[in-house]
Amino acid sequence: MTISSSLNAGVMGLSVNATKLAAISDNVANSGTVGYKRATADFFSMVLADNPAAFAAGGVRVETARLAGEQGALFSTGRSTDIALAGKGFLPTTQDINIFDQPGERPLILTATGSFRSDERGFLVTPGGAALLGWPANPDGSVGNVSRRSGIDLVPVNINTTELAAEPTTQVGLGINLPAGATGAGESGDPYTLPIEAFDNLGRVQTINAVFTPIVPATGFSNQWQVDLVDQSQTPPASVGQLNLSFNDTNPGGGTINSVIASGGATYDIATGQVGITWLDAGNDLSINIGIPGQAGSISQFSEAFRPINVIRNGAPAGDFARVEIDEAGRLEAIYETGFRRFLYQIPVADVPNPDGLVASDNQSFKISQESGDLFLQDAGDGGTGAIVGFALAESTTDLGTELTDLIRTQRAYASNANVIRTVDEMLQETTNILR
Repeated sequence: MTISSSLNAGVMGLSVNATKLAAISDNVANSGTVGYKRATADFFSMVLADNPAAFAAGGVRVETARLAGEQGALFSTGRSTDIALAGKGFLPTTQDINIFDQPGERPLILTATGSFRSDERGFLVTPGGAALLGWPANPDGSVGNVSRRSGIDLVPVNINTTELAAEPTTQVGLGINLPAGATGAGESGDPYTLPIEAFDNLGRVQTINAVFTPIVPATGFSNQWQVDLVDQSQTPPASVGQLNLSFNDTNPGGGTINSVIASGGATYDIATGQVGITWLDAGNDLSINIGIPGQAGSISQFSEAFRPINVIRNGAPAGDFARVEIDEAGRLEAIYETGFRRFLYQIPVADVPNPDGLVASDNQSFKISQESGDLFLQDAGDGGTGAIVGFALAESTTDLGTELTDLIRTQRAYASNANVIRTVDEMLQETTNILR
């Protein structure tokens, strides 16, 4: 009976609008929740088979979804371990209670942002109990061959806040001028010494003296120098390499290195301008950039006095841990008081074909589902994923103006469906009165 279908449609209208109201209520309640993804309730009509004799109302059904693919606006917090994504993707996490589970048994949970803090064990965990996951860095600064189709190689990010660390010096750049007049006939041939300070594997300051001795000819100018690299940490100081340098005195290229001959344990790479030596006590190799033949820069020979112009080095002495920071590429680094930075973890960005198909979980997190598609772990900024932003969090995607407007519409629709039911009741009552 058509009037009965009207009653059923009205009841269904009340039900779906109640569901819509629940979604609006959830959105409004979480308008200030960091990282919240708004919920939607979409209506779909239900049409019964057409009957030429009488029309029957099919009613309406509702489908709810969590719009995990929407991006909330970022805001600055001033805390380096507040992490958000500027674009598509999710941060991989797990529950803190699962930190010590085996990698294959550890549940993978995705979140778009998180206020991570170091707990008493050194793990980065949000107040809601989500522990950040990443690929640990190898000593050479790589992450090796890791699985990007699963979280099998991801480990909970742990920071050792009591650790001392030092960075040995591996690269030195020499920018000095050697006096051209010192290689002329009749000159004294006195050497010039440049102390090169560097840090060894234990953070100690070690000194290698670069002793530049001009080669004095019988007539004219030789434009040649002998360089002795002397390790001052030895008793007595010991040579770790020698160089024979010759300089160009013609145009073009006057004043630049013409040729380099290395000996006594030193090597020279003509393509890079690097001199390689090995420290006797420090036990690590050291590269000294003296320049490429024919190119300006590094060591030169002009008529000016002996003068260091720019001597640079990498490395740092031993220092206490200060903080951690993460860059746009997802490199999480420990920073020490001496300025030394150590690469600890690579934080990937999790991507799925259908973000809105993810299953919503507590604390603004999501889990993989059949509807979302398979997971792929990208480097931040690759494959259309967003960059990772430290010192920031993502706001809720709720727009209060839109939600309150929908609230008015839902209220009116609910009241209208209630009127339909009331009208059907009155019509049925009239039908009942006919029998009296």
